[in-house]
Amino acid sequence: MADEMDEVAVKGLHRIEVRDSNGDPDEAVLEIRYRKIRVLPPIGKQKRYPALTLTVIHAEERGTPKNRKKIDWKLITDLPVGSRTDAIEKLEWYALRWKIEVFHKILKSGCKAEESKLRTAQRLTNLISLFCILSWRVFWMTMLNRSAPDTPPTVASTATEIDVLDRLVNDKPKAKKKMLSRLSDQDRPARRSSPPRQRSAARQYRYAARAVTPHRHRAGRDGRRRIRR
Repeated sequence: MADEMDEVAVKGLHRIEVRDSNGDPDEAVLEIRYRKIRVLPPIGKQKRYPALTLTVIHAEERGTPKNRKKIDWKLITDLPVGSRTDAIEKLEWYALRWKIEVFHKILKSGCKAEESKLRTAQRLTNLISLFCILSWRVFWMTMLNRSAPDTPPTVASTATEIDVLDRLVNDKPKAKKKMLSRLSDQDRPARRSSPPRQRSAARQYRYAARAVTPHRHRAGRDGRRRIRR
């Protein structure tokens, strides 16, 4: 397959935005090639299965980047690809794969969907439906944190939700005594009268992630069930 794709001419270019190893934005220019191939079933099963007509899409980055790996994507699809626009559409779908993985990670690891002890399909469906809404909300705040970390929490949560999260998760840093002792008597009133610092959407996301994590139960020395976060 690789030898056949080397013979295909470049059908067009496509620019995408990426990030290097330091997290800085960068731009990559991809050379797009695509070609239809016919895949035969294994020997001995050709009477049971028909041959498949597939399209191979090869997107290779021009040049060699400095602070990241070179992009080299090879996709195989049974969807029709007849133009550069069709090939770019399939590449954009493929580029969303990691976001899909993050969503499922929140659903499985954050909401603990696989640890539910429900015995009927209907109850499990209702629980997963609720978890999907919650996972999308956390996923949205995750993406918002990456693109605009200084965004105020009011963009993602209402005032009531922020108040509930503040009550559920108490992660306010405790002031050290030796630091307080350095403050003069004239400086203390000024600090008390200063407005509270606004939390960013990034911190609000961490609040939500902690709040939705289910409790874990373990038995103590006396045999009783105890709850810990």
